[in-house]
Amino acid sequence: VTKKESLEYAVKTAKKYPYLVDAAGNWVAMPDVRYVRVMCSGIGPMKLFNNGPMTVAKCRTIGPEFGIAHEVGDYIANNSNAPVMILKSCIGNRGLAWDLLPPGSQRYLVGDQVYAGYKDRPPHWKVDPAKGVATEPPPWLGKNGKPIDWYAGEQYDGDIRDAKTVLADLHKYYPGAKGYQVAGFFFWQGEKDCEDAGWASHYEQNLAAFIKSVRKEFNAPKAPFVLATLGEASKGIGGNEGKVLEAQLAIDKDPGFQGNVGTVYSHPMAQGGSGNGHYGGKAEVYMDVGQAMGQEMVKLLGK
Repeated sequence: VTKKESLEYAVKTAKKYPYLVDAAGNWVAMPDVRYVRVMCSGIGPMKLFNNGPMTVAKCRTIGPEFGIAHEVGDYIANNSNAPVMILKSCIGNRGLAWDLLPPGSQRYLVGDQVYAGYKDRPPHWKVDPAKGVATEPPPWLGKNGKPIDWYAGEQYDGDIRDAKTVLADLHKYYPGAKGYQVAGFFFWQGEKDCEDAGWASHYEQNLAAFIKSVRKEFNAPKAPFVLATLGEASKGIGGNEGKVLEAQLAIDKDPGFQGNVGTVYSHPMAQGGSGNGHYGGKAEVYMDVGQAMGQEMVKLLGK
């Protein structure tokens, strides 16, 4: 990235996000905010990337979590004085209709294709009109003729497993902590679902199922859920991007989600970038979207 795209330029030259540094310009750790970041490829082994106080020191890349942590950390500190953990699991090129499909999701039809339900493979296959969604999928083989070892929802299963692993050994990740409450969820995703019209057309149903599922997984039925839209998707856009955007903007109006689900429209903050292009490596995009997501979470927590 160029100097002007970096977080260091944004903070130390443009004088933005002053909470990230001290009076001398050194990166600081946010008080009472812990940062734990894990990653896995589906049900593969968990990799731990961050486990310590929330600080950008020694970070080569950033996501929205630093803006989120500032807004949520201040709110919690001012209202309950409780410590905060930001527990992040993310990996690129994952679709809600495929990799992140939650348990219980059923097959559905789009045109002459059956789309996978939870634990099905491949992503979709040709329907037998006499059988409908009961049409069994063909073997899913790679170019080498061997079965492809991936299923609908595999990334969901891995992410949930890893988050529960961290929370089960909480003292290893937040020294001194003896218990926790899941206060809310954040979600910023959608590019892969734009690659397929069947996935895009079912995005709102899958998103609703995902929200209900993660709340159930962590025994947090009323925990607020905040998502951000794709930065490249503007209101009025057509095609698959438009379908995903419309679903993301409409989800808070679904029964049961009013007042506890919020959407951040990130297009005005994207500076012309896209998710697939990592927003041109511009740190300001991630900070601005993170702050907006954190502010939306504070509104929902306040309710």
